[in-house]
Amino acid sequence: MIKLSIGWNFKNSYIQLPPKMYTLLNPTPVEAPKAVIINECLAQELGLSNNELQSSGGIEILAGNEVPEGAEPLAQAYAGHQFGHFNRLGDGRAILLGEHMTPNGERFDIQLKGSGRTPYSRGGDGRAALGPMLREYLISEAMFGLRIPTTRSLAVVETGETIIRDRLLPGAILTRVAQSHLRVGTFQFIAQFGTYDEAKVLADYAINRHYPEVLLDDQPYLAFFKEVIKKQASLIAKWQLVGFVHGVMNTDNMTISGETIDYGPCAFMDTYHLATVFSSIDYQGRYEYGNQPYMASWNLARLAESILPLLNEDEEQALKLAKEALSTFATLYQHNWREGMKGKLGLVGDEDGDEELVKELLDLMQEGKADYTNTFRSLTLDLFDEMKLFQTNSFKDWYHKWQERLKIQQESNDVIKERMRKHNPAIIPRNYLVEEALQAAEMNKDLSKINELLNVFKNPYAYTKDQEKYAKLPPVTDEPYQTFCGT
Repeated sequence: MIKLSIGWNFKNSYIQLPPKMYTLLNPTPVEAPKAVIINECLAQELGLSNNELQSSGGIEILAGNEVPEGAEPLAQAYAGHQFGHFNRLGDGRAILLGEHMTPNGERFDIQLKGSGRTPYSRGGDGRAALGPMLREYLISEAMFGLRIPTTRSLAVVETGETIIRDRLLPGAILTRVAQSHLRVGTFQFIAQFGTYDEAKVLADYAINRHYPEVLLDDQPYLAFFKEVIKKQASLIAKWQLVGFVHGVMNTDNMTISGETIDYGPCAFMDTYHLATVFSSIDYQGRYEYGNQPYMASWNLARLAESILPLLNEDEEQALKLAKEALSTFATLYQHNWREGMKGKLGLVGDEDGDEELVKELLDLMQEGKADYTNTFRSLTLDLFDEMKLFQTNSFKDWYHKWQERLKIQQESNDVIKERMRKHNPAIIPRNYLVEEALQAAEMNKDLSKINELLNVFKNPYAYTKDQEKYAKLPPVTDEPYQTFCGT
């Protein structure tokens, strides 16, 4: 156990849960750890010393070679439906060091991803490659800049070891920071392999950690379920509004806190199409862009099944309560998405025809194979020469309807445009730019492109001159863009 003045302040609560929910385990040491990138802004937010974090002792901790004072490392057990099939799972290549308390009293999980084999590795090597870890770092920080709830990345370190995937790759470990790593799959695990009392302990723990206000409710477990529904309805709407495709919405990748987690085969949509899929293993399009709200509801149904005995002693009544609560997801999601879409078009208030106006534009975009982000960016900036869609008669008819709708608000153009800028990112992590940056880092040890993207994505709504080059469309190619899970 190493003592440094880094600022770690571990107060661990997960370890108090039933022992079957985790395995106490230290990370597997690595040969020659070396810092690749450290998130100095996040370190400061956590109350950590950047100088000490980047020292040799700090790097030893981030690599899993040393355990910081107060940490109680463990691998979490959970289950999950992966592409619809139930599996017993767990942290197969991650170790939770513990829960760090910030100077302002916030609690965050500190997890090392790629830190070696665990009892849940299922034949895997427990390691991670540099490229996928840098990808998670980059995308999660971009999501944070887009104001979307997300886990964050504190650091990536190289291990000095080589791992085998489809080829030999440099190994790396990511330090992930999360409100917690409680998942729908955590509740599925205890429902399948635990007891009623253990399920109650887990639910009480989740409530106290994330939704303590529901303790005042007459039916706290039902109120807890409703809060998770609200968080997920808001989160998925935010994904849809920026064209984010998660790629692997298994129940073990849906958090109770409402944070986005696991940035494996994710990507941002260029050409607008509801059937957009990037994951190399999503052969049936289960998690395509247009399906994400439905899959979120499906996942929440699995959470309902897992806590059913807590909702009511009578199974029939419990099922009725769960169904009634779950039925609110679609309404909540639609409200969040509709309000977000109206913001993207500068609209306020509710007028007859608002939904049709949005739908008509999206239909035109899909039919015209228009770029999702740049369509709204161009509307925000009144750039009508940049896209073929804008030259069509169908779009001109739609544009006239839009302008007539805006007149009802009796607002200045400046006010409307400011609202649109707040809802429409000028830039997103374009897949080709992400791949260029990752390739430079992985092959040439050149982090300049990654640092460049990280800097520009701190405020994707800025609409600065410097951001214009990042809004350029990807090169034309016959090959569809594919992403991979990294394992």
